[in-house]
Amino acid sequence: MKTLLLATLTAASLVLGSAASSAETRFPPETIKIVVPFPAGGTTDILARHIAQKLGEKLGVTVVVDNRAGASGMIGSEQVARSQPDGATLLLTATHHVINPSLQKSVPYDTRKDFQPVALVASVPNALVVHPGVPAKNVQELIALARKDPGKMTFGSAGVGGANHLSGELFKMLAGVDIVHVPYKGAAPAMNDLLGGHIPMMFDSLPTVIPAAKDGRLRVLGVTSLKRADSLPDVPTLDEAGVKGFEATAWFGLYMPANPPAKVKAELVAAVKDVLGNKDTAEKFQKLGVVPGDLSGDEFTAFVNAELAKWSKVVEKAGIAPN
Repeated sequence: MKTLLLATLTAASLVLGSAASSAETRFPPETIKIVVPFPAGGTTDILARHIAQKLGEKLGVTVVVDNRAGASGMIGSEQVARSQPDGATLLLTATHHVINPSLQKSVPYDTRKDFQPVALVASVPNALVVHPGVPAKNVQELIALARKDPGKMTFGSAGVGGANHLSGELFKMLAGVDIVHVPYKGAAPAMNDLLGGHIPMMFDSLPTVIPAAKDGRLRVLGVTSLKRADSLPDVPTLDEAGVKGFEATAWFGLYMPANPPAKVKAELVAAVKDVLGNKDTAEKFQKLGVVPGDLSGDEFTAFVNAELAKWSKVVEKAGIAPN
């Protein structure tokens, strides 16, 4: 009798344990929070709010956006890193995520180990532009000009460690040229000095570049993505123009805490992939001047790891001291 009772209790315990485990990993949860580690109103926030709306519609649950700005995105990112990996807390952040480990003396989490990459949400190519007075009509002519007088040519940026600064450092490294970085307090002052002829070149985003290029106030030599930009179909990529392997886009990714249950990860990846592939997202992103992401799951994880390694090498080569 005791043996029968023990067997019955053991079986019940296993059933209850299984049910509890199932409840813990149930997806989707009733509410999903997407943490944006930047203030409301910026590109990251706008993208997150669209994803939240469409993901909520797809899954039939409430998806909210929580802005947790500060410390170059690290405050909000840390909150997600410390959360449960059940799909209830996500992070949507920008390229800072893979650059911070190289630029910051102290990061309160391990970027590679404490997050599970979900999907590339969007990317925005930049462009290499020069003042019309610069005699170079293409990338190879610009490289030849820079090599003729090493250390004489300058390039502007929005500040040390920003995407357009590191694009310039990557160009220096891959093209084998010695050009001098001139940091500004923002992209707008740098562009103003370029248009005024005070600096010869810089990297900047397409929404800023295209109007000035149409007016003839600057010349676009190449785009920084591996594919040509739809808005500038006649402009080659840097890679096509001979700077092999050059890719430096501003991009935005969705992450969850590390080590999620396989079922939760798979269902979230599938749902986000569907959201990124729908017509509404394509139309919304086109208006914003961004390209919907086409990497998810393991492919996006490989991309993130490659970006961490790339920018670490660029920062080290450039001799940029961590903040």
